[in-house]
Amino acid sequence: MRKVLIIHNKYRYRGGEDIAVENEISLLRSSFNVEEVFFENRFTNIFNQFISFLLNKNKESVGLVSKYIDKFNPDVVYIHNTWFKASTGIYKEIKSKNIPIVVKLHNFRFNCTKSFMSKKHVESGITCNACGYVSNNRIFNKYFANSYLKSFLVNYYGKKYFKILINSNFKILVLTVFQKEFLSNLGFDRNRIFILPNYLNAKTKNKLTNIKENNIIYAGRISKEKGVDELISCFLNSNLTDFNLKLFGDGPDLEFLKKKYKNSRINFFGEIDNIEILEEIKKSMCVVTATKLFEGQPTLLCEASMLGVPSIFPDTGGISEFFPVNYNLSYKQFNYLELTEKLNMLSQHEQIMLIGKNNKEFIYNYLDKNKLLTHFESIFIDK
Repeated sequence: MRKVLIIHNKYRYRGGEDIAVENEISLLRSSFNVEEVFFENRFTNIFNQFISFLLNKNKESVGLVSKYIDKFNPDVVYIHNTWFKASTGIYKEIKSKNIPIVVKLHNFRFNCTKSFMSKKHVESGITCNACGYVSNNRIFNKYFANSYLKSFLVNYYGKKYFKILINSNFKILVLTVFQKEFLSNLGFDRNRIFILPNYLNAKTKNKLTNIKENNIIYAGRISKEKGVDELISCFLNSNLTDFNLKLFGDGPDLEFLKKKYKNSRINFFGEIDNIEILEEIKKSMCVVTATKLFEGQPTLLCEASMLGVPSIFPDTGGISEFFPVNYNLSYKQFNYLELTEKLNMLSQHEQIMLIGKNNKEFIYNYLDKNKLLTHFESIFIDK
């Protein structure tokens, strides 16, 4: 059985990429001998960590990876996130041991942080569709809006990381055709890029039901770049007077929107467990997003499809790749009149139920466990 060593730096707040990595580990264990090395962004020695940032090499992390390789002797090292504790230094260490590397890109941060200059991120006055950054005539690329120091460090890391990605010969996995074209346009060798979406398993506590409540679900970050304000406005302008909009998640705009929309049909629930959200989704009429970003793989929308629940979303990035061709509940991004029209379609109960059924058939075929494993084998095993 082939051996795969998985490396992932967990996010400070557990998010979609962390869940995706956990799901893939469970999938890969059915066909491979898998070990994993997880890192967490906690400071134990601030001075040593700062030196690690400047060197783009964390000795502790590199040493741990080296130890795992020597002990486990993997056939391939499969890398996800390395910001910041894992560091880019692990790439040189793995290469020195002649172990093949495969990297999966879950987002576009590699491109947004590759320079200290704001103009090399986006032009003045323009919003980055990959991360939501707005230049506002800045010279410095302040990727993290609340911190110059953290932005400096992530750009310092990003410059090195981008060079490693584009100049190395290891294989790169992406989630969508859109991401592959994005990389290709940046000058990446198309032959190194493979499309492999994340494996999902939408687990719920109770059985699925055809009994639906007049609820629309949004779950995710409550922020400007996610278009939550515009979403609520479109809902209130719709004809769905007997529907409720339930919003799950936390974010910088949560308190502002709670004060702005004091309406009995608008309900904010904050951050709750994913299983609880899935319970809400399966008895709802629809899930919806008005994101202003490209997005990678829309986990929430895919989970809704697995539960037979339709989604309303902007046709941006690679989102539409996870839905049937000619899907009629998508809308042109930033066209909020069209979003309102799509919301109004929810009153057509039979048609909505049929869309949900078709979505379920599509996503189970698209993310079929055996198909994904076969694809992994073709990538991990050079023939």
